Amino acid sequence: MPDRSDNLPAKIDRAAVDRVLARAVQLQSEGSAEPQGQLTEAQLLDLAKEVGLDPVNLRQALAEERTRVALPEETGVLASLYGGAAASAQRTIRGTPAQVLKALDDWMQRQESLVVQRYHSTERIVWEARRDLVGTVRRAVSGRGHALVRATNVSATAIALDDTRVLVRLDAQLGGYRSLLAQQNVAITGGGIVVGGVLAVLGFPLIAAAAPAVVFAPAGFALARSSQHRSVERAQLALEQVLDRLERGDAGRPPTLLSMLSAVVRG
Repeated sequence: MPDRSDNLPAKIDRAAVDRVLARAVQLQSEGSAEPQGQLTEAQLLDLAKEVGLDPVNLRQALAEERTRVALPEETGVLASLYGGAAASAQRTIRGTPAQVLKALDDWMQRQESLVVQRYHSTERIVWEARRDLVGTVRRAVSGRGHALVRATNVSATAIALDDTRVLVRLDAQLGGYRSLLAQQNVAITGGGIVVGGVLAVLGFPLIAAAAPAVVFAPAGFALARSSQHRSVERAQLALEQVLDRLERGDAGRPPTLLSMLSAVVRG
């Protein structure tokens, strides 16, 4: 009989590779004692060796999966009218999870005027904006924009890739600010309708009476949509800048007197 292996292609395209690996994982899980076809990280590493994958790349993929935040697809009215409400950034940083999270916590509290909402584990911290008098005064005198202060929450997840590298993911959610903009739009539109009704009662022409509602509502919506878009962009940039500082190793450094004076002058 002819060897069937002679009919196999010399190279396999990416789609075929994905199918083969998915099937290999399925077969591996079916033959394991793990419930519901689950695999341990050790089993995945063994599987990677069997199919010729670099364990370093597999650890990177595992870390990315563990830092992945499952967000529901934004298909509601607010998302369609005002745009998205999430910003995220991810980077591989030298250090340990404890070192990286400590530097991030110092930076978020000192420079972004946030406060810890919850320590979920040794690998994750969630912050929220500081709303007390100290936070308000600090933002007023700092001369900085505090791009993350409008976020409902900001989170950091740090997963060790090896002894010297950490995969860091930062996420900021601005859904609360978007809801506030929508409420303001409703109030502005309602105010325009009330003003128009008063003008109509006073005998103003129909065009003049309808003008407040016709003008205020679209203008308010355009301003709110633009504000939400800018807020998400600024939050995205802020997250990237924090990771830049982590890469340089200066995210945990306290500000100098000169930098604080310069910030006040700029303000």
